[in-house]
Amino acid sequence: QVQPVESGGGSVQAGGSLRLSCTVSGYTFRSNCVGWFRQAPGKEREGISVIYTGASSTYYADSVQGRWTISQDNAKNTVYLQMNNLKPEDTAMYYCAANEGGCWYGLKTTFHYWGQGTQVTVSS
Repeated sequence: QVQPVESGGGSVQAGGSLRLSCTVSGYTFRSNCVGWFRQAPGKEREGISVIYTGASSTYYADSVQGRWTISQDNAKNTVYLQMNNLKPEDTAMYYCAANEGGCWYGLKTTFHYWGQGTQVTVSS
């Protein structure tokens, strides 16, 4: 069974950095789509960034473009989200999702496998 597992959340002051990790088990890591999403209380879930591990093709939401970087480590079946210059509005539960196949629709790709989430809190 495909299972993404997130780690790396925490509390940080505005302007700080965190790195989230998503380790995916249960399928061939290469040539699949892995994404990061977030949901703040009272708000809809938002697609943040996705990566197609077959070609390291990446997509970002406008809200994080230039601040954050998604990357992969095939040897560890892990995707990272390096979050720099964090802002209070980045506070949310962050979820990793995985899919078999390409990221055909970028941030709108439908994901079938979801992690439990990791909390990120940014204070001003």
